[in-house]
Amino acid sequence: MKKFLILITIVLMGNTAVAQDKLYLLFEFMKVDNEQEQAYMETESFWEKIHEQRTKNGDILGWDLWSLQPGGENQGYQYLTVTLYNDPVKMMSGAGNLESALKAAYPKMSEEQLMSKFNNSAKSRDLAARIYLEQIAATKDKFEMPLGTVAGINLMKVSVANYENYEKFETEIFKPMAQKEVDEGIRGNWGLMRYMLPTGSDVSATHITTDMYKDYNQVFNGGNIVGPELSKEQMQKIQEGMSTRDLKYKYMATLLKKVR
Repeated sequence: MKKFLILITIVLMGNTAVAQDKLYLLFEFMKVDNEQEQAYMETESFWEKIHEQRTKNGDILGWDLWSLQPGGENQGYQYLTVTLYNDPVKMMSGAGNLESALKAAYPKMSEEQLMSKFNNSAKSRDLAARIYLEQIAATKDKFEMPLGTVAGINLMKVSVANYENYEKFETEIFKPMAQKEVDEGIRGNWGLMRYMLPTGSDVSATHITTDMYKDYNQVFNGGNIVGPELSKEQMQKIQEGMSTRDLKYKYMATLLKKVR
């Protein structure tokens, strides 16, 4: 029980000594009806300018909009926005003056027009799920994530008892393999994130891994490159590592908008 409480404390609060060196991410999954696609794109274009101002103000590090596949109306979510932070307090508290950013982004709009646009932006989509994440591992690379970047988003569920074993597998076994692909130019980036919220036995996932490529050409052509043959020991470690988690769902995402 003591180990469980310590783990939960670390997950929720983070390590304050290194908090500024870490990346924190807010994932917001959107459901958009087919007939609302155009209206939703207009909504995100409106928000894009606001996020540009929030970035200038130092409230956030950046913001992305991704389209999701399969993404059908009966297959989950159609879009994902990602907001980046360097501080968990800013992320969890929604720090920053949103009203100031709104007015700075649209200085020629009246307050009445701004509030109308702001309030109507929710009508084009259903913000169906919000996830607060901490990045705990990533490859070393210079991947700048241009528009059109393709990312495999893997939602993993891991029991509390297996957190340590699972994260050790990803960082000690899979991360070096991904790093080699990055170095060889057949992958852009790889990262591992742990849920901060929501938590509990009813959550559908506890971790997310991302596999990034500059486009679908790199996704498919990179997979055709034959790597070095794995030893029996390496294969055993991979099998043991995979047994620590359950891959609940995989999306393929395409980057549509980016603010940095």
